[in-house]
Amino acid sequence: MNYREYQQINRRKGRQIHVGSVPVGGDAPIAVQTMTNTPTEDVAATVSQIRRAEKAGADIVRVSCPDEASTAALADIVAQVNVPIVADIHFHYKRAIEAAKAGAACLRINPGNIGSAERIREVINAARDHGCSMRIGVNAGSLERHLLEKYGEPNPDALVESALEHAKILQDHDFHEFKISVKASDVFMAVAAYQQLAEVCDHPLHIGITEAGGRRTGTVKSSIGLGSLLWAGIGDTMRVSLSAEPEEEVLVGWEILKSLGIRHRGVRIISCPSCARQGFNVIDTVSKLEDRLAHIQTPITLSIIGCVVNGPGEALMTDLGVTGGGNGRHMVYSAGRTDHTVEGETMIDHVVELVERRAAEIQEEAARARVAAE
Repeated sequence: MNYREYQQINRRKGRQIHVGSVPVGGDAPIAVQTMTNTPTEDVAATVSQIRRAEKAGADIVRVSCPDEASTAALADIVAQVNVPIVADIHFHYKRAIEAAKAGAACLRINPGNIGSAERIREVINAARDHGCSMRIGVNAGSLERHLLEKYGEPNPDALVESALEHAKILQDHDFHEFKISVKASDVFMAVAAYQQLAEVCDHPLHIGITEAGGRRTGTVKSSIGLGSLLWAGIGDTMRVSLSAEPEEEVLVGWEILKSLGIRHRGVRIISCPSCARQGFNVIDTVSKLEDRLAHIQTPITLSIIGCVVNGPGEALMTDLGVTGGGNGRHMVYSAGRTDHTVEGETMIDHVVELVERRAAEIQEEAARARVAAE
């Protein structure tokens, strides 16, 4: 088996639905989601946060709608943003109906906690009438009492059973535009639940490790859990749940996808951890480049290596690269080949200029290809 064969991920083939204009499932790209944490009735603050998430690369954003003031603000929010909005609904069926009317692209809901069969029917009719999809969101921290009594505690079997019970409610009403999540804060439980669910249904799956923790801890837990699932081909849309700003969740989500070669967006920096051999301050350089290149959306690989031990080898596999040299001059690589040297004091500005130029060239080439295809 050659190297490239090890990189192949055989994705689970499930049904496809739409969250607004974003296809989810089937052969659609895995969508990156996040959730706002501003009071939804504060339209200005919520729109500002959504726009930051959009800039970071969010495909879908969820907002909580716990009361009438939140759903009343939803129409204004939807009108001012570009990404589809998911309304997070719990318990009160009227909030779901109001959110559908206000322009939500999807309702995150558990049919079983909405109430009577008539109320469930009203919510489904509202979703159907207004073109909403749904997400059945099962969580280990809020399993139904009868499942806790049956299993004694939250476990993968209970999560899957809950999900399938809720799915049957929607299917019995001939509603099929829904996806499912079975989240837990325990990585093992969440991964096992998704693996089981993926084997017994073809519904699109929204994956995540819920309540993963702060920026560092949550990133590690989410990377392990989501990385395991994605590597196994499981997952159609995903959220990294962090006690951090929504745009940080989006950035981490993209890094996970980029690391597995599933989706590519922006500059992917390959950098060494630095050591006494470094010809420049690698840590400081990478930090500054990450900030200054955050606006680039075109997929580009950039190697930043402090010395000649690994630098030339890494540069062979990246679009652009810099390897630390002596006397304050460093080698710049283009398309894997040595190209020129740069002075240390101007290196960061120079690399930013090179990346921006390469991004513009790639965009121009893509535009010419589109014209030729037409």
